[in-house]
Amino acid sequence: MTSLELTSTPDAAPRALLRQMFDAAVAAAQPELCLGAHLPEPPKGRTVVVGAGKASAAMARAFEDLWTAQHNRPLEGVVVTRYGYEVPCRHIQIVQAAHPVPDAAGLAATQRILHTVQGLTADDLVIALISGGGSSLLVAPGAGLTLADKQKVNKDLLASGATISEMNCVRRHLSAIKGGRLGAACAPAQLLTLLISDVPGDAPMDIASGPTVADATTCADALAIVQRYRIDLPAAAQQLLESGTGETIKPGDAQLARSRTALITTPQMALEAAAQVARAVGITPYILGDSLEGEARDVAKALAGITRQVVQHGQPFERPCVLLSGGETTVTLRNSSGRGGRNVEFLLALASALADTPGVYALAGDTDGVDGVEEIAGAVFTPDTLARAWAQGMNPRQFLDANDAHTFFQRLGDSVVTGPTLTNVNDFRAIWVS
Repeated sequence: MTSLELTSTPDAAPRALLRQMFDAAVAAAQPELCLGAHLPEPPKGRTVVVGAGKASAAMARAFEDLWTAQHNRPLEGVVVTRYGYEVPCRHIQIVQAAHPVPDAAGLAATQRILHTVQGLTADDLVIALISGGGSSLLVAPGAGLTLADKQKVNKDLLASGATISEMNCVRRHLSAIKGGRLGAACAPAQLLTLLISDVPGDAPMDIASGPTVADATTCADALAIVQRYRIDLPAAAQQLLESGTGETIKPGDAQLARSRTALITTPQMALEAAAQVARAVGITPYILGDSLEGEARDVAKALAGITRQVVQHGQPFERPCVLLSGGETTVTLRNSSGRGGRNVEFLLALASALADTPGVYALAGDTDGVDGVEEIAGAVFTPDTLARAWAQGMNPRQFLDANDAHTFFQRLGDSVVTGPTLTNVNDFRAIWVS
């Protein structure tokens, strides 16, 4: 797209540019583009691949193709991914399960993964392919817990407003595979964990709740989070945390002595790819941060304030410009019947905060293609979004209060639908000030 095209169709061009930036961010996080630099040397013994996450099947396919081309050595394994995110492999078994609330298929897949890494020797190599979504897909309830217990805790955490780091702290201490336990199960084999980050700060212990890495947090930390958000735990989960028997694998544990990790792609890399798209058409991009957290509507108010300053005073940036950000916001549910997700909640709150501010367009979407539980990645906001909504008899504030932003944007024809993207580097937000 050229600068001429951007100015020749005032409304269509901004939408197209925003979508191009989003697509570039997703493309930059595709496993086949970033996995090759991390391919290890083959071991004397077996090569076993395990993994979990929305990108894990695509990672498995990329790893299998690279391994065969470069080493032509046998490999085996099993990976669990979200329903609809399956990518066929020749030697690695791909299993599908539920996200964001775990199901029986995830439980069975997790048991298969744990069985796969049993009986390995020091001559063997385990490749763990981990991406966002793995917390729900790897399901191994801690001692005394049931799948139903895990499902309840997961639902309550998702509705609580807790940050992803807080949620994963609780998940790690109620699990028999997270918090380094899968890594410990691989010993004494060599273990290489390849990570696609979907969390603010890119901390390995927070990506899929850190199944292969050490965890410095404690059961006491998890209890404090539960109390902070007033989550009513099942009795068995409460006992697991209070007794300390849910403790995770700690730094320095000998079981992880032959384990190493590598981040193969991150939210920052995706934002930089989007920035390149803006530069190519003569618009200056500014990356405000790759790890913005907080309530979606609070983050929206903060970014709306920056946007108004740009529009009214040319500060801190001159227009035209694009404000890019990533991270993971949270939503405290006020209405459980609403069709919402953190990205569309952010966007509707942004639209409401900006009101009649001219010349502002925005896109917010989840790079995995699923915002909340909907097969909708996000949505687009334009200067006339609120006017079009009122013309259809829709009160934006009522939809926001009902956590029903998907319905709001869908009725306006402004939803962004990608289908399964086969990757996940968290949320993407772009605000274009023309």
